[in-house]
Amino acid sequence: MSIVVFGFTFGDQIKYPMIQTDKKIVIAIDGYSSSGNSTLAKEIAKMLNYKYIDSGAMYRAATLFALRNKIINPKNHFVDEEKLRNQIHNIEINFKYNPEKNRQEAYLNNENVEDEIREMNVSENVSFISKYGFVREKMVRFQQEMGKKKGIVMDGRDIGTVVFPDAELKIFMNAKAEVRAERRYLELKEKNVQVSFEEILENVKKRDHIDETREESPLKMASDSIELDNSNMNKQEQLDWIIGLVKERIK
Repeated sequence: MSIVVFGFTFGDQIKYPMIQTDKKIVIAIDGYSSSGNSTLAKEIAKMLNYKYIDSGAMYRAATLFALRNKIINPKNHFVDEEKLRNQIHNIEINFKYNPEKNRQEAYLNNENVEDEIREMNVSENVSFISKYGFVREKMVRFQQEMGKKKGIVMDGRDIGTVVFPDAELKIFMNAKAEVRAERRYLELKEKNVQVSFEEILENVKKRDHIDETREESPLKMASDSIELDNSNMNKQEQLDWIIGLVKERIK
């Protein structure tokens, strides 16, 4: 029997008691951009000693590939669909754990691109690359292969509806656009990225519209997902809420 530790440290206090279980599950966390999907998914994965997979990073890496190879024009977002289709087989994406930074990092064709894929030029173009069915099919194949052994937490836009429709726990996260833009603004400001709040808010709303209305795997809540609107919740409150659900599913 394996031991899963529900323990997240705040100061010197362990918040959650130890629970013994030999059952591993798939946890699918979907939601709008900058709604905290990745942050929460990472913390839950640490608690459970599960593997965390950032599906959004995969689409960002594909977008970076497209930008580098002049497949998409960053000024008008025009995508050379034929060129993208012909080169999609040249995209290989995986994740490696960096012990120094204590995080999983995305690799594009064996190059660490974790920081580069978070920049605004990628954020502004990722929705235009991820809307193509053949791109999503390739990413989904990568993701499903990663989830075969279970014991993973994956976040994205269509994890509970397309990638893992049979996941034991599905969470759909949301927050007001202004709240999400403010979070993204502060995150970029910490990294000394010069961008205005208005630019980010516009980007958030634009991405929401594209994600919701695309023909291939549009953003929507699965019928068996549990919604979490965290507009007025701090990280501790979100963790308290989700850990109760995880305990139910694992027991």
